[in-house]
Amino acid sequence: MKNTAIIIPTRLAAKRFPNKPLAKINNIPMIIHVLNRAKEANIGEVFVATPDDEIFNLVNKNGGKAILTKQDHSSGSDRVYEVYLKELKNKVDLIINLQGDMPNIKPETILMLEKFMRSNDCDIGTLASCITDKHEIVDPNIVKVNLDKPLKTDDFLDVKDFFRIKKNIDNEQIYHHIGIYAFTNIALTKYVKLAKSKLEIKRNLEQMRAMENNFIVKVGLCKSQTLGVDSEKDLEKVRMEMN
Repeated sequence: MKNTAIIIPTRLAAKRFPNKPLAKINNIPMIIHVLNRAKEANIGEVFVATPDDEIFNLVNKNGGKAILTKQDHSSGSDRVYEVYLKELKNKVDLIINLQGDMPNIKPETILMLEKFMRSNDCDIGTLASCITDKHEIVDPNIVKVNLDKPLKTDDFLDVKDFFRIKKNIDNEQIYHHIGIYAFTNIALTKYVKLAKSKLEIKRNLEQMRAMENNFIVKVGLCKSQTLGVDSEKDLEKVRMEMN
């Protein structure tokens, strides 16, 4: 069995940017942009996982398939897992968790991650891009990924660390992390049953749970600048790019 599904976890109650999924870009809500890019990747079924009726109705109205999930999930991965159990168990071996705040992600970027996962042996795969603005290094809203050596096109390398802020970064190989993860079905099932790890709580990064529990996490290089929207400022940047 080699089947893939994309699940997009999203909710209205984000602390930093409430109602973010409904923010409009070119008069289209952000979550619909993400849904459409996922469908255009054409690698399997696409679901939106949400606890909110407003998002549920919006997605279904726009030709997508939304699943209502519990309100009290502590992470997007937990929300993804609920949809996996309800809709996909024993049907797929690869689940892509695509964050709902990346409206300018390219379908070929999603497809590239799926290809990396199919040709490499690891538990979780993700992507990163080169840092072009030195201010990103000190911006706590931007998650960075640390590697042992430079990341080149067609590489899929073991992740050394994820962080928001780090004091000693001289001579380190650091990249801008992109919020997309591919889990094997076994890894996702194992991951969500683990307790939150110390660094996950300290850094507010759920991927640290995988790192601290010795999952094999690999990262590939994304050439395009996929922008995650965490603030109104980010939204304006994306609007300008997508005009």
